[in-house]
Amino acid sequence: MSSYDFLASCYDRLTYDINYAAWAGYIEKHFAKYTLPGRTILDLACGTGSLTRELALRGYEMIGVDQSPEMLAEAAEKNRGISPIEPIFLCQPMEKLDLYGTIDACVCCLDSVNYITDPKKLARAFQRVHLFLMPGGLFLFDINSPEKLEGLDGQVFLDETEDAYCVWRAEYSRRSHICSYFMDIFQLDSGTGLWNRGEELHRERAYTAVELTGLLTEAGFQEIKTFGELKMRPPKPGEQRIFFTARKDT
Repeated sequence: MSSYDFLASCYDRLTYDINYAAWAGYIEKHFAKYTLPGRTILDLACGTGSLTRELALRGYEMIGVDQSPEMLAEAAEKNRGISPIEPIFLCQPMEKLDLYGTIDACVCCLDSVNYITDPKKLARAFQRVHLFLMPGGLFLFDINSPEKLEGLDGQVFLDETEDAYCVWRAEYSRRSHICSYFMDIFQLDSGTGLWNRGEELHRERAYTAVELTGLLTEAGFQEIKTFGELKMRPPKPGEQRIFFTARKDT
């Protein structure tokens, strides 16, 4: 079992309730707080490129990076012909980020940071983002909080549409701080009328705000701040999703 090989083609259908326009609007609120050096934005771990598209339509020059070729294929098709500037996509893991030039901001959304379960690899990912950011550039990301991941232990979930069905269970290890999602996915083949079955394993590590602040500081970031879920206020106790912003020194 591996992540997103089978899920990519039905990911958007199963996550139809994500309001990417609201996410893009929230990101722009943070951009407005700072004077960004320019409008070249990296969407790190971009997945199927829905957020990339929203920001591209708002006039940003977008670069999408993801380590899943299957997800990137969906992203490239979704963003084909977008104006004024069509996004470009690169297949890379976050800790090996290697761009052709500098960026003015980086966003890494929908708990993608949790997917880097090795803190050493996450440290390298933060360092790579810092390297390619212009001075004064902004790094924005979110995480599933430790409270949320711990609370998922033993839970079973079901997502379904007319032609896709996903049942998954979560197991949280307090020793490793890793939450594992075991997924059974069924997709309807419109040509044959038969259902195809696939299995995937996804793993997320619980990181505390203190841990992440330390890694960001070690990577060279300054002005590190935390926010509640799609809020411009600090996170409240028990917050399920926490946003971080960090800036490269001017």
